[in-house]
Amino acid sequence: MRPADLRGFLAARAAAGAGNATRARQLAAVRGFLRYLARTAGLAPLALANIRGPRARPPVPRALTSDQAKEVAARTGSIHQPGHAERPAEQAARDVALFTLLYGCGLRIAEALALDVRDAPLPGGQAALRVTGKGESSGWCRCCRRCAAPSPTTWWNAAPPPEAPLFRGARGARLDPAVAQKSMRHYRRLAGLPEHATPHALRHSFATHLLGGGADLRAIQELLGHASLSTTQRYTAVDAAALLETWRRAHPRSG
Repeated sequence: MRPADLRGFLAARAAAGAGNATRARQLAAVRGFLRYLARTAGLAPLALANIRGPRARPPVPRALTSDQAKEVAARTGSIHQPGHAERPAEQAARDVALFTLLYGCGLRIAEALALDVRDAPLPGGQAALRVTGKGESSGWCRCCRRCAAPSPTTWWNAAPPPEAPLFRGARGARLDPAVAQKSMRHYRRLAGLPEHATPHALRHSFATHLLGGGADLRAIQELLGHASLSTTQRYTAVDAAALLETWRRAHPRSG
């Protein structure tokens, strides 16, 4: 086999409709098999370093509609599975506050669950919410009154100490992300929401809805805590798809 044969194989797969990610996996498999033959069967190694695999396109973020995101933020705490005991009011209030914060501020779930009581602004105030971003980068995210989490006393039953976790589990420790994801999973099944309705989808929805409302891309980058603007530019594809779908439904010549 020559390098030209491998390039021809990739070209044939592309002509057959294989996507970039599929061809990249196939190229990796062939490379691994040829290295195995070179080690075990004495096959002369090929000059594969110059053969670049196709770049996999990053997936387009899947956002919820505005109504779906608001419903998740406001009603996740009210989930009740048939045959199960009703959830304590403290846990329901905690989940409503958490998912409202994810959608209202575009936080990652790890960022939200890392918050302590001292990081949260007082209810009704105009202070900023202190967020430690990905990679230990510290930033400030301003919470408006409608998006700020309710007072933690609604799920603490007492005034919590400043160093305590803002969102805690049933045993008093910092809330596990798996517990929050499970609450969202139960709610989306009972409410008939799509399978991509996850806590991280609320972050995607935050950015997509801001962009659709005319927000500046650079401002969205700062709110999301992205180090590179190219990461934020993924949301332009979501907005363009929404505009195209609106055109197809409404324009008289779209058909």
